[in-house]
Amino acid sequence: MPLKAKHIVEEVNGVRCTIVEKGAAQARVDFLKDLLEYNKFEVVIAAEKQESEDAPALFTIAVTDLVFNPVISVYEMSLKTKDGKRVSPAYWEQKTTEIVDEYWTFENK
Repeated sequence: MPLKAKHIVEEVNGVRCTIVEKGAAQARVDFLKDLLEYNKFEVVIAAEKQESEDAPALFTIAVTDLVFNPVISVYEMSLKTKDGKRVSPAYWEQKTTEIVDEYWTFENK
């Protein structure tokens, strides 16, 4: 899911949180939870209501830091990977495992 410019604060599991992403599949939850916890954020995950029994499980990912803005953090490259590299927009969106500092030069191959 692409980054959305709007900073959204909602209550998730009874806690006021900044919404990082909604409608995320389990693999995306695992990726972002690992990344955000490494960057010292407390992550809150909530299952979204399924429209049908056949629909895949989707989740809302949030952090308890009300000031955190995913768009600003990604484009300022203030988040780090476990190997100390800065998280680029392409890495955040899982389009590549390589860190591309110049996000405007990334080509989707």
